[in-house]
Amino acid sequence: MKKITFLLLTAVIVAACGKKSNDENNTNDNAISQSQQFSFAVVNVDTLMSQYEFAKISNEKLIKKQEDSRLKINLQVRQLQNEMIDFQKKIENNAFLTRERAESEQRRLQKKQSDLEALDRELTQSLMQEQQTLSQQFRDSINAVIAVLNKDGKYELIISTSAINDNVLYAKPQYDITQQVLDALNARYAKKKK
Repeated sequence: MKKITFLLLTAVIVAACGKKSNDENNTNDNAISQSQQFSFAVVNVDTLMSQYEFAKISNEKLIKKQEDSRLKINLQVRQLQNEMIDFQKKIENNAFLTRERAESEQRRLQKKQSDLEALDRELTQSLMQEQQTLSQQFRDSINAVIAVLNKDGKYELIISTSAINDNVLYAKPQYDITQQVLDALNARYAKKKK
């Protein structure tokens, strides 16, 4: 009996709280809609990346550095492979006069391989750091431009979209301020280049 009474009392309390919460929500909804409209905007980051001059130039420079690094590593890998093939032929033909000479050549090739692997890691790390720096500069530029565009506080929320991370399923075209941001970014970049 005590269990039933307790359950009934709990149900009454939950129902009362639920009604009060719904009443408060309705009152809050009415107050929000009467006092102000929520203003937001959408910026497409992919468009900025493909049309912002700084982003395009920086991306091209980074791609060139990546290609140059790959070429440098690949040339050295081919050279090492040729030296290893030559070493293997010498071993098979007993071309080394002493065992110590063969072991010395083997150590030299192993060191060269390990140095090459270290160089590859170093170049990769350097490129990753440069990419992070460029990404930070890109974000800083966007934030600076958005601060200027929104200095009047028109927007309470500005959302970014991209092909990779697109959480915006739909936004009316009037909420898309990508072109305004892009124009401001390119104008700012042109002014810095002078």
